[in-house]
Order: sequence, then structure tokens, then C-alpha cells
Amino acid sequence: MKETNVEELKKKKETGDTFTLLDVREPHEVHISKIADSTLIPLDDLPGRLNELDKNAEIVVMCRSGGRSAKACELLQNNGFNHVSNLKGGVNEWAKKIDNSLPVY
Repeated sequence: MKETNVEELKKKKETGDTFTLLDVREPHEVHISKIADSTLIPLDDLPGRLNELDKNAEIVVMCRSGGRSAKACELLQNNGFNHVSNLKGGVNEWAKKIDNSLPVY
């Protein structure tokens, strides 16, 4: 499975790359810590909401630490999404290395 680290994600955001940052956490988690411009589709809802995503677009999938997003990447790849990567370390890694104003939870 392809991975994107938080430094690569920061660069993508800064340079204006076209991609979807898919957050597969639960809604209550987003209130704790969030990366701007992410799209929330909780992992349990993802199978029924695949039609909301572009199969040809680049998608970086994130969760709290990388476990749920890895499952989401597998689901997406099994359903014909070819440009998918897992955000290594998730939002907690982002909080530690990129945006210290966010809590680690």
C-alpha cells in the first residue's frame, strides 16, 4: 500500500496539488483535531458512499494514527480506485510534526 507522510501532505497542500484528503474517523473525532480541507466519510459509511469519490482522482486517506485509513485504502483499491495512499501516522503525526496547535489524542 502506498503511503504519504505528513511532510509530503504539507507540500501537496502548499503547492495546490489537486487531491482529496479523505478523513475516515468518526464525526466526534473531527471536533478534537482536524486537518483543513478534509472530506469526512467515516470508515463504516465508506462502502455505501464510494460514489461520492472520483475513482480517477488522487486520494490521501487519513484517520487518527493510520490503522482505519489503511483499511479504507484497501476498500478503495478493491473498488477500482487506483490513486490512493495512506497518511502515515494520521492526524496525530500531523499534530506532532506540522501543526502543534492540534491536540494529539
